[in-house]
Amino acid sequence: MTTAAKTVHSMTGYARIAGRVTETLGFSLSLKSVNHRFLDLHMRMPGGTDALEMKLRRALKEKLIRGHVEVTLSLDRSQKAEASYDAALVAGYIAAFRTAAKEHGLREEPDLNVIFRLPGVLTGDSRNSEEEMQTMEKAVLPEIDGLVDALNAMRGQEGGVLAVDLHGGMDRLLVHVEEVAKLRENVQQAYLDRIQTRLQAVLNSSLDQDRLLQEVALLVEKSDVEEEVTRLRTHIDHFHGLLHAGGEVGKRLDFLLQEMNREANTLLSKTGGVAGNGPRITETGLAMKSEIEKAREQVQNLE
Repeated sequence: MTTAAKTVHSMTGYARIAGRVTETLGFSLSLKSVNHRFLDLHMRMPGGTDALEMKLRRALKEKLIRGHVEVTLSLDRSQKAEASYDAALVAGYIAAFRTAAKEHGLREEPDLNVIFRLPGVLTGDSRNSEEEMQTMEKAVLPEIDGLVDALNAMRGQEGGVLAVDLHGGMDRLLVHVEEVAKLRENVQQAYLDRIQTRLQAVLNSSLDQDRLLQEVALLVEKSDVEEEVTRLRTHIDHFHGLLHAGGEVGKRLDFLLQEMNREANTLLSKTGGVAGNGPRITETGLAMKSEIEKAREQVQNLE
């Protein structure tokens, strides 16, 4: 009985939630992720939410593994804030300004735009109060589990699409490998013909026999790609197995593809310039490398 394939996750996804802190203050929190070698959290938070940011960061690190994740918290006030000012403090600033101007022989009047930017002048609910921030934490933090679940659901869907494509790519790669396996016998015969030609030349000349034996040994070593074919079959089977098992397989799949690429390169180096089916094997080997490279690009986005 074949077990069902488990989920692999893409690192591309998006999720958003919205809620209310008070009757007049709402919020939205979104997560947007793309591929990255490690977990990289980029926080976009309103002013005065440093404590909440630290708690969000800690919670997300416990639930996410890899990816560049943009975390955006936005606030929405349903009514305009009623700001007021400290009249006594403003009067003090104006008096100090005029005294300084008189002492220095200046005739300029104080600028209220400047004074209202001074610390402590403006008061009211235009800024996030400590009490409001505590209420916000209670509203936002319980939503993290659901938000991450929504993000992972989307990443799981994307991962499923990638997995289907990757399985298909490995099936096509195996077709190329089996084609090489069929063509290799003709290549071996081509090498044998070359050896016989060299031997005949030796019989008719005074070539160094030690040199001949070295060339024959080299040709025999190069004449077979069976080991590369066998290893490629094994790697492809292992790739299917890892992808079927699911989980955090992105890095392991990438390593397997590097090994496959190495075998394909060796195969091409052995068959380059050989008569018989050598050119066809070279063409097939290049098609193999194309499938491997495509798969490598895709697994970069798997968790």
